[in-house]
Amino acid sequence: MDEALVLGIGNVLWADEGFGVRCVEAFHAQWELPVGSTSLDGGTQGLYLLPYLQAARRLIIFDAIDFALLPGTLKVMHGDAVPRYLGVRKTSLHQTGFQEVLALAALTGTLPDPIVLIGVQPYELEDYGGSLRPGMRARIPEAIEIAVGLLREWGLAPQQRAVPLGEDSPLSLARYETERPSADSACRIGDARFLPRAE
Repeated sequence: MDEALVLGIGNVLWADEGFGVRCVEAFHAQWELPVGSTSLDGGTQGLYLLPYLQAARRLIIFDAIDFALLPGTLKVMHGDAVPRYLGVRKTSLHQTGFQEVLALAALTGTLPDPIVLIGVQPYELEDYGGSLRPGMRARIPEAIEIAVGLLREWGLAPQQRAVPLGEDSPLSLARYETERPSADSACRIGDARFLPRAE
C-alpha cells in the first residue's frame, strides 16, 4: 500500500481546467517522493482512478475548483469537505466522476485518510485549446509548497531534485505553449478539414 498519493486531475485542453495536471507535473519535476509514495497525472480518468485511491493511505488532490470566489483564489479543503467541492458546481466532466471515485472508495472501506484538496478558482474554462491563464500559473508554486508541507507533516519528506526533470513530454506545459497554433490561427470550433466551405 502507498503511504501517499499526490494526484492531479483535470483537462489540459480546456484552459484553467488543466491546473491540477500542471501542478502534479511541476511537483514531479521538482520533488522526488520516498519509496512507497506516488505522484500521478489523473487527467480525466474518473473511475479508472479507483485502484490508485484504494492503494493509498493518504491523498493530496490538485484541481481547478469552482468555489464561487474570485478567480485565482487558492483554497485548501480537508476530509469530508472535499467531495462537496468536487461536485457542487459542475465545471467539467471529470469532477462528477472523481466524486464517484471517492464515494466508491468509501463504500469499499478503502478511502484514504487524510484527504486534502488544493484547489484554485479558475479564470477561464470555455477556451478549448487554450492554456492556463497567468493567474492560475502563478498559483502552481504555492500549491506545490502546500503539498510538500503536508507530506512533511505526515513524515513522508520528499527530496528536492538537484536537477529538475526535463520537459521532453509532448504534453509538457513548455512544449504545449511553443508548439500549439496561435489563438488567431487555431480553429476552435472543430477540425477545419471537415468543416463545410462556402462556395
